[in-house]
Amino acid sequence: METSHQDHLFSMLHHYCSLLSLILSTAMHILIFFSNYHPMYHLIPTFITLLFHRLIFSTPQIRIIDFSCLKPDKHLRVPIASLLEHFNLVKRFDKESIAFMTKVITSSGIGEETYLPPALRLIPVSPTHEDTIQESHMLFFPTLDELFVKTKVLPHEIDLLVVNCSGFCPSPSLSSIVVNRYNMRSDVKSYNISGMGCSAGVLGIDIANRFLMGRRERAYALVVSTEIVSVGWYNGKDQRKLLLNCLFRMGCAAVLLTNQRQTGTLQPKYRLTHLLRTQNAYDDSAYNSASREEDDEGITRFSIQRHIGKAVADLVTSHLRLLGPMILPWEEKFKYVMYRLLHKKYVPNFAKAMKHLCIPSSSQTLIKTAGKGLGLHENALEAALATLHRYGNQSSSSMLYQMAYLEAKGKIKKGDRVLQLGIGSGLKCNSLVLECVRDFEIDLKANPWGDCLHQYPACMH
Repeated sequence: METSHQDHLFSMLHHYCSLLSLILSTAMHILIFFSNYHPMYHLIPTFITLLFHRLIFSTPQIRIIDFSCLKPDKHLRVPIASLLEHFNLVKRFDKESIAFMTKVITSSGIGEETYLPPALRLIPVSPTHEDTIQESHMLFFPTLDELFVKTKVLPHEIDLLVVNCSGFCPSPSLSSIVVNRYNMRSDVKSYNISGMGCSAGVLGIDIANRFLMGRRERAYALVVSTEIVSVGWYNGKDQRKLLLNCLFRMGCAAVLLTNQRQTGTLQPKYRLTHLLRTQNAYDDSAYNSASREEDDEGITRFSIQRHIGKAVADLVTSHLRLLGPMILPWEEKFKYVMYRLLHKKYVPNFAKAMKHLCIPSSSQTLIKTAGKGLGLHENALEAALATLHRYGNQSSSSMLYQMAYLEAKGKIKKGDRVLQLGIGSGLKCNSLVLECVRDFEIDLKANPWGDCLHQYPACMH
């Protein structure tokens, strides 16, 4: 309730300062008029008023203090050979299904070090509600413990909490699990996002951005992105649903944001410069390309349709038409306009607009297709391909694992811009641009790539 009182006081202060500014400006204009000064002098009070509002009431810049990514325990590691053997031992798949999953896994670009939760390692595989709740604890708590230690921000200081998980929506909610565990304040604003797929991470940042922009005193927002893979396991024969068994793995990431340039002795790492959200849910083809549905046996699971590639390409193209004018340099905008006037096709070079790219680590094909659409060389996709190889498809959290990879490699420098492009069911495409505001040294012990960084990118080939 203390926060609400502070907001009320600030609102009153804003109102009275604006009124005082108007009165003083009007008085100066009247004085200049009756003193018969040159009309140019009327610009002085106008300039002072604008400067006053700029300094006192300027919109705060939203910054990322730091983030953390989970590295699951080693005993949860699942080599490809072990996973394929597991498919045979569960006795629920026919030969065609096993052959299909084997082909997908061995050609997907996933390596030998990915992780699956305990419930999916049992025979038979039949996760309970308790199993999925336990999995959420295994994901949330180590990730958040590390973030609170890194940032030196205490749980009771958090003003906003956003938790996103596409496939699992329990009651009490996942955000309530976090609030309960860390004994957060009674007035913390909490949100739970489901059904948004890989785009939910950017959506969570958008919610945090809107919340922090409306506050003048120091505030903190915490965004947690994960996927509970136990609920996505499929024991049937529909190949459109078997893809989740092949590609999805454990992963969790948490981001701490603030509306201040400095928090104690810790300066934030990144500044949010652009954020854009679009969707094609109005189009039936896009809407039905990825959805939960029943198979012939009555099993409800997530299906990925064969035409999803074209639907995603159309979505990203329409998204980039809006994003390009926001972030591309003038020479690229000029080239694009000239080529359009000549009725020629031109793909703007987005590498000139940002230094690094983070996209969903769904599959090699999707990553390379997205890179080609952005006019990027394959070297620019190293972080996405490495994340897919080391950690598999982690849905919305995978883009932060890519950020961690770029940091660990020492590739992100002060002034660099990073584009995160999330694509989720709906279909939705959400993107944000972050600018690095300071150079920093990386503690590899607190980085999920610390013990394997030397193997990349060589081991992917």
